[in-house]
Amino acid sequence: MSSDADALAAAKRAAGYLAADMIEDGMIVGLGTGSTVYYMIERLSLRIREGLDISGIPTSFQTAIRAREYGIPLTSLDDHPTIDIAVDGADQIDPQLRLIKGRGAALTREKIIAAAAFTLVIVADDQKMVPGLNGTVPVEVLPFAIQPVMAQLRGFGCRPVIREAVKKDGPVISDNGNFIVDCIFGDIEQPEELESAIAGIPGLIESGLFCTYADKTTVIIGDQKRCKVITSADIVP
Repeated sequence: MSSDADALAAAKRAAGYLAADMIEDGMIVGLGTGSTVYYMIERLSLRIREGLDISGIPTSFQTAIRAREYGIPLTSLDDHPTIDIAVDGADQIDPQLRLIKGRGAALTREKIIAAAAFTLVIVADDQKMVPGLNGTVPVEVLPFAIQPVMAQLRGFGCRPVIREAVKKDGPVISDNGNFIVDCIFGDIEQPEELESAIAGIPGLIESGLFCTYADKTTVIIGDQKRCKVITSADIVP
């Protein structure tokens, strides 16, 4: 592993560990998907062995597998429709704490968990902080509706591409049995409006734009020496 890769892993670990230390006894915890969150799970496992009593709700099969391996008790939204805290990653974070998520294809469950949580903690390295959202926006689409959805997405000025799997032929299939379409918009000047507009396309389940949770979001930017913590109070109007 190169020194740059080592530094990035250390930054992710620092952010994940700090998020795990924010979790209190008795909490219901939303468990996001991604490499930085998995460091949080690693640290959370140690705290559970030391006596912390929590239950987690995973946002993906992969996270559920990881959580079980680390001995984290799991529950569901059926039993706990409201969540104390959710910890997740992000692909991009802008100065208003608006997010692009979904590189791991778990965006729909991640958004459901984010909406159910009183507090949303985003763990990331400093490469994820951007002056404005401009990354690829994943959307989850019913296979039945894929062609009309893609046609309407083109009408919003993007180039939609069905995400292809790496170790299987054909498209990536989400945990919900749907396709993931990656949408290239370029600079997104009005992300709230775009999120609302594409949500109205029939057959489109959810998008990776997360623009409505800034008031309950805390962002932890990992660093080997000291993490930076950003909250809604730090947003400049």
